[in-house]
Amino acid sequence: MALKAGIVGLPNVGKSTLFNAITQAGAESANYPFCTIDPNVGIVEVPDERLDKLTEMVTPKKTVPTAFEFVDIAGLVRGASKGEGLGNKFLAHIREVDAIVHVVRCFVDENITHVDGKIDPVSDIQTINLELILADIESVDKRIERSKKNMKGGNKQYAQEIEVLEKVKEALYNDQPARSIDLTEDEQQLIRELHLLTLKPVLYAANVAEDEIADVANNAYVQKVREFALAENAEVVPISAKIEEDISELEGEDKQMFLEELGIQESGLNLLIKAAYKLLGLYTYFTAGVQEVRAWTIRQGTKAPGAAGVIHSDFERGFIRAEVVGYEDLVNAGSMNGAKERGQLRLEGKEYIVKDGDVMHFRFNV
Repeated sequence: MALKAGIVGLPNVGKSTLFNAITQAGAESANYPFCTIDPNVGIVEVPDERLDKLTEMVTPKKTVPTAFEFVDIAGLVRGASKGEGLGNKFLAHIREVDAIVHVVRCFVDENITHVDGKIDPVSDIQTINLELILADIESVDKRIERSKKNMKGGNKQYAQEIEVLEKVKEALYNDQPARSIDLTEDEQQLIRELHLLTLKPVLYAANVAEDEIADVANNAYVQKVREFALAENAEVVPISAKIEEDISELEGEDKQMFLEELGIQESGLNLLIKAAYKLLGLYTYFTAGVQEVRAWTIRQGTKAPGAAGVIHSDFERGFIRAEVVGYEDLVNAGSMNGAKERGQLRLEGKEYIVKDGDVMHFRFNV
């Protein structure tokens, strides 16, 4: 399941630095706008202690973590919705992602220029939000016009579509993102192909200075971002892009010692991924055998055949049953045989809704 988060923000807020750190992909980072003109894509392994424990128990030939795709999208500026700063190209890249990680500058550094000449994270957020709203207004207006023409043929679907679009348009004209509207699944389906930018879930990454990461509660800029995010029920993850760069070069005990020296328990990357999973409503289930122990990503509410389909479409098409044991039950039992003896290894059918941490083996026939 290829899930993609786009890293956006004004120029010089730390987007490319963060991207470099979390992917170790070396995306260009420079102290001037538009240094990242084409999007950089990097695959990040999702850290999961449960996968490590399963590997220890099974001792497979290989272990495969699940992954998350990050896209570093070049800096947007005021007027991007009208093409300023190559804005149209960048907005098109945002349309292709599942969620937006909005990096906001919450640090002071006289050596790094700000595109607006001042540090004001809420103003920065509003600048980008406005550009995304303006781009969506253009898309919605065009679609309403087209749907009205098509409705002349008597198709009721277009009347329903127009009703939803008008609801979205009203919110946009009041400077509210489309995600702030309570849309039903059917209503969302009617406008899904528009790929509205402001309908995408947003996570704010508050980029702070290295010496402030252990005490972000006293960072006034971060508090302002949290207050803003609270109003739209969004989450804020404080992160120091520069520290993440340093962490990305370390492994094992060295990494843990570095975190302890900084007074933090977990890297910003881990926190960011966990928040992104929560934002997108994602679960992880596992397959565990001597050949391979592997983590798989699914959306909450996925039934067993759909989870099997993440591995291969044949698994879903020919699904018969799933052998399932909860992660905690398996660990407490010590082995799959132990879980079976305790009656904790179950056979589940097509209606079973997969839980986070389930360890599964699928029976299928095609």
